[in-house]
Amino acid sequence: MTGPQSNAAQLRVIGDDDPFYVRRIYCVGRNYVDHIREMKEGDERDDPFFFQKPTDAVVPDQGEVPYPPATEALEFEGELVVALGKPLSEASTLDALDAVFGYAAGIDMTRRDRQRECREQMRPWEAGKSFDHSAPCGDITKVADAGHPRSARLRLLVNGDVRQQTSTDLMIWNVPEVLVQLSRQYRLEPGDLVYTGTPAGVGTVEPGDVIDVEIDGLAGLSTTITEGARR
Repeated sequence: MTGPQSNAAQLRVIGDDDPFYVRRIYCVGRNYVDHIREMKEGDERDDPFFFQKPTDAVVPDQGEVPYPPATEALEFEGELVVALGKPLSEASTLDALDAVFGYAAGIDMTRRDRQRECREQMRPWEAGKSFDHSAPCGDITKVADAGHPRSARLRLLVNGDVRQQTSTDLMIWNVPEVLVQLSRQYRLEPGDLVYTGTPAGVGTVEPGDVIDVEIDGLAGLSTTITEGARR
């Protein structure tokens, strides 16, 4: 049993009866060179930066994402997700890997039009990133069972068509480097999730679309976009 309990969001852990209780959700911005070039923003040599999503934005495998209000450009970003099982603060690379409880497939759902407005107005990204149901995440595979996916293939499919494909070894900042950087800004705790960034190929989805994320060695994630409160 990992993370805070009370009313926290929960994710299934493969091989365990006890769930993973989610404490916080951190996301890495721009961690694949091809995505930086695709979005035409930022310097490829920049240090990683982070933003957060609310804990109750988690949507488990086979869950639904209602199309959110205040957007005409709901986009997917397939990502490797790190689940922490130990505290981290001012960590070394070795400490960082030791704190990882497991990994999962995830999607950083984005209101791209709102995100672009925030960027142009030099405002925080919450309107584009931190809305309800914006953090689908699959079942967690424990490091003890599968190790660390250092060069795993990641694919995102929409209605069966491959839209994103990469290898996790193409991340600009790998998992321990991301955790080291993040632990310099926050005290990380058991129950924290870290979405590690997306490759090129992001695009829009509409109600009725089914998004699947596959990462070698991990459980798959499937999410359906449903009618929501778009306006």
